[in-house]
Amino acid sequence: MKTTINSVTGSTANVTFEHAGITHTRDVNACLTAKGKYDAAATEARIADVARGVEVKIAAGAITNAPPQEPAPTEGK
Repeated sequence: MKTTINSVTGSTANVTFEHAGITHTRDVNACLTAKGKYDAAATEARIADVARGVEVKIAAGAITNAPPQEPAPTEGK
């Protein structure tokens, strides 16, 4: 499982998970210290927990790549 933190905004981290040819992007709650500061180490641990669940869902077929989009029809055809 490869994880990439795309961005962290406030208390949310946008993360991309890649496993077995499947790419899944979702928001994960970021962890904050008692003083409300971003806690990178705790957030990485949280993302690792979420990644384990994503991996199980990919294996079960609950998370898949979106089907390719059909091209929009052109006028007059």
